[in-house]
This record gives sequence, C-alpha cells and structure tokens, in this order.
Amino acid sequence: MEANATPFSALGLSDALLKSISTLGYTVPTPIQQQAIPAVLFGKDVLGIADTGSGKTLSYALPLLHLLQEQNWNARNRHVPVLVLVPTRELAVQVETVFNEVITGLTDRVKTMAVFGGVSINPQMIGMQGVQVLVATPGRLLDLIDSKAVHLSDVKLLVLDEADQMLNLGFKEEMDKLLALMPRKRQNLLFSATLSNAVNEITQVVLHKPEVIQVTTAPQDITLIQQRAFRVDQERKGPFLRYLIQSHAMQQVLVFTASSHTADHVADKLKKHGIDARATHGKKSNHARLQALADLKSGRLRVLVTTDLLSRGIDIEFLPYVINYELPRSPKDFVHRVGRTGRAERSGEAFTIVTPEDQPHFKVIQKKMGRWVTLEGTDDIDLQGV
Repeated sequence: MEANATPFSALGLSDALLKSISTLGYTVPTPIQQQAIPAVLFGKDVLGIADTGSGKTLSYALPLLHLLQEQNWNARNRHVPVLVLVPTRELAVQVETVFNEVITGLTDRVKTMAVFGGVSINPQMIGMQGVQVLVATPGRLLDLIDSKAVHLSDVKLLVLDEADQMLNLGFKEEMDKLLALMPRKRQNLLFSATLSNAVNEITQVVLHKPEVIQVTTAPQDITLIQQRAFRVDQERKGPFLRYLIQSHAMQQVLVFTASSHTADHVADKLKKHGIDARATHGKKSNHARLQALADLKSGRLRVLVTTDLLSRGIDIEFLPYVINYELPRSPKDFVHRVGRTGRAERSGEAFTIVTPEDQPHFKVIQKKMGRWVTLEGTDDIDLQGV
C-alpha cells in the first residue's frame, strides 16, 4: 500500500463489498474513490470532475450497492431505484460490467441491466423485470418509458456519468424529459471530465448543495505517456501510418480519425497492405462495435480505427499504442485520445501525424495540453513499397 493511502476499509463500505473488491484485486482507492465514496454514503449530492480512467465508475458503484442493500430499496416491479445515465452504448456496457464484477462476490445479488439503442428493444423490455440498477442511454430509456416497460417515479439515486459528453452530443432535451419523470426528493451524482458552462447549468438544476470533488487535470493524466509527433505531407500519410505500425512491431493499436468515412478508408487501406485492421464508429451496428473492441482487447485484432465519438467509451487497461492519424477539433478530445493508453499507472506511447496544414492547430493543442512535443521530420524515410 502506498504511504499515507487510505484503504477501502476506512471508507464505510460493508464487509461484503470489501471482500468482493479485494477478490477483484483492488487494494487502494484512487483519489476520486477516496473522496466520493464517503460523500455518497453520507447521502450527499456529488459533483465529481474526473478524467476517464480515474476509477470514477467504482467511486459511485460501490456506495450505490452499499446503500441499495443497507436501505432495502425494494421498488415496485419495473420501477428502478437506481438509474445511471450515460452518453454511449460502449460506456453503458462498461459501467454494467463494473457493477456485475462487484456483485458477483456478494451474497445478496442485485439485478443490473444496461439498455441502449442500435439493438432490438424487445429483449430489453422483457429484461426490465426486477431491475434494481439500470444503466441507460437517454434515447433508449425514453423509448422504454413510452412502452411502459420501466418507470422512474421511484428513483432514489440518479447518476449522470460523462455529463459533459451527454450535453455535447445533444441529449439535453432528453435529459430534461427524464428528470421531469423522477421524484424531486432523490440523491444525485454528476460526473464529468470537464466543468464547462453547460455542465454548470445542469448542475444548478440537478444537484442540491453538492460535495464538489475535483481530483485530476488532463495534463497530469498523461504524464506517463511518451508522445511523439511527425511532420508528414498529406500524400504520404497512409504509407507513413503503415511504416509506423510495422517499424515498431505494434500490436493492439488504436488509430483516431476525424470522421467515420476516413476511419473506414484507413482500415481498408491497412487491410489491403496485410495489416489486420477494422473500423468502428457511430454508423456501425452495436454488435460490430462491441465485437471490434473485444477483439482488440483480447489481441485478436491488431489495429482498431475509430473516431472521437468513441474516445471515452473505449476502456482498455493496458493499451500500448495510440496513433492520431488526424487531429481532433478540440484539445480536450486530443487528451482523451492520448489518455486511452498509459492507464493504471502503466506507460504508453502516443504518436501524432501532423501535416503542414495541421501545424498551427497542433500548436494550439499543445498549448492547451500544457506539454510540448517535438515535431520530427520524415522526408528522409523511404516509404516506397510500404
């Protein structure tokens, strides 16, 4: 245990939960867990500002499970007591997985379920029976409510996870509708990677005298990551990407593009040159997206090409390489991309391809990131036949 680190046993969690997380290999709480868990157990509303990868899912999953069992929230059938709203299918599956890992070690089982669009609604309608923890994307949840498959009138505890991304993706109207269906008296937890004006606005509406916890900043989050940037003319980008992957013998590579069309094009080009690659983005089916991510995690897939829409929903604990084939519009998105590697205090490598036209924008990104990366020339690299 780290010096001066507070153990999980000092946070007020039940013995059953402590035994479960110990079995899973969790020993010392992360900063967001150390501060959020006692606040949630105390019944406070919480505003947590924490980057993806900081352990925030457990920071609310553990106290929620504790409260759910201690207070015996036996809601009516199809009236869920705990609701977690998330922006993407990938994050919904990820959050449900965290809950289920912890629940597996408990004597008193808790039924959890993740619901999202892009798949048939009928199995979700049937599966809603007896659900105590519902993880949902806003649009699909409204569909289920319209079908009378689930009701929000007994919600005791609401979590908004990645609130900034939900607002960025245009879910405000859906969130307003959902909030109107819940009881006014409830505990609310809001987690976000950034404290934007939009997040501030919803904080005013949702939270009551919240405990504000801000534990990380983006530049600190990527200090373990070795970054390199290369100046590459536009017509040499494709061959240089292949050269980069092959010359470093990369396995488990995440390549970011600015659009779905480019992601498909880059993946096709890599495959044609003998590099096992696949594209995943918002236009792919849910099954295809989850399968691609699972294959990358397991090592069955060498390269996954994706877009910023999925940059936060992708969680691979020991991903060694990230490549920015194209720059994102936002410096924050750049940090989220790079932050996919270097997780769990492991080192990682992030490579960025910068065209001459990209250089002014890359300077802006570096300034916002608070870290400067030397731009390496590539004109002397022979890319013939790559």
